[in-house]
Amino acid sequence: MKFLINIAFKNMFRNKLRTVVSILAIAFAVLVIVFTRGLIDGMIEDTYSLYIHYDTGHIKIIDQEYEQKEKLLSLNYTVNGLENKSLAEMESDLISLEGIEMVIPRLKFGAAVSTEEELVQMLAWGVEGDKEIQFTNIGRELTTGRMVEAGKREVVMGTDLLDKINRSVGEKVTMVYTTAFSSFQGATFEIVGKLESNLPLLNEQVVFMPLDTARQLLYLNGESTELLLVTDDRDQVMSYLPAVRNYLDQNGGEKYLAQSWKNGNSFIQLLEVSETIYNFIYLFLVLLSSIVVINTLVMIVKERTQEIGMMSALGLKSREILQLFILEGFAMAVIGSFLGALGGGALNYYLSKVGFDYSAAFEDIDVLMNPIIYPTYKFEHMVFAFIIGVVVTTLTAIIPARRAAKLDPTEALREI
Repeated sequence: MKFLINIAFKNMFRNKLRTVVSILAIAFAVLVIVFTRGLIDGMIEDTYSLYIHYDTGHIKIIDQEYEQKEKLLSLNYTVNGLENKSLAEMESDLISLEGIEMVIPRLKFGAAVSTEEELVQMLAWGVEGDKEIQFTNIGRELTTGRMVEAGKREVVMGTDLLDKINRSVGEKVTMVYTTAFSSFQGATFEIVGKLESNLPLLNEQVVFMPLDTARQLLYLNGESTELLLVTDDRDQVMSYLPAVRNYLDQNGGEKYLAQSWKNGNSFIQLLEVSETIYNFIYLFLVLLSSIVVINTLVMIVKERTQEIGMMSALGLKSREILQLFILEGFAMAVIGSFLGALGGGALNYYLSKVGFDYSAAFEDIDVLMNPIIYPTYKFEHMVFAFIIGVVVTTLTAIIPARRAAKLDPTEALREI
């Protein structure tokens, strides 16, 4: 085998330009895989995080009827406790279940502010400020002021929303809304905080107010439109979910729907499918680059037909000739994949700091996605791409290698 390895490496650089082109083709494909995998992973992980924080939690409990009318922000189907338990008691019981670390109630409804030019519509969220800061990244988005506090008529808004209504932190704003009894009412709030986020939802749409204040104004004491459960590990949600569902069933909560973050939004399910599709795209990229290697080895076989015939005549077996050409393909695959993985890793490391700004592309997309995507820099992505590059390229090298191994020594020696 050592003899074959030595010959393979010597033969590789008999035509240096052709070999270098083959190695660069493999390197480029592997680099693209590392970069793409980092970009997609960064986008998907960030999107998962956003949906968990601002939509689904790890486990989401809502009224089954509310699921169909959530976009209408209906206040007729709330989470208001169980048969013999108030919502507060229900929250206390849920947090005692295995794996559940936090229970976050939210009360979502529609509101509007009238300006001289227009009626600005917004999404009002009644929240417990301290829990939101602990669970989400909203504390980092607060550039001015503070988060809302219980018992006060105050709100926090995004920069763009404040611009639309011509208000700033410290001023007051009057909002109109529809109560749980379908009556049209208004209330005045003090603006105590400003959010500046890359996320359009926070910057342009949502206004946060204390949960108890929202309940009072809407006549929904002790009720929420949803409960978000936070677990100690999002990947273990399916092992915690049965206990949550059993608790609801045993306490007369059949009207409630408890669903994991993966099933809580159709866009998340679409992203999961896309991850599988991308794996096939990675293979396709390497197969394209392998065509260059196949072409190189086919030309080598044709050029060395006489040499192959001589090696066969001197006792080199077909199996050893097969191994010789596979070793040449393997060597090019290893060198090219290593360079590509290294280059892709360096590229992702740099881009993970600066990111890609897709703001223009996301203007009309109604999904929770950060318009600035930061590719992830992970060693496992480099290893993954390196292995794919080596394995796929080596396997494709078998095609010309079999052709060389099947050459008849007598016929080969006649070639000029």
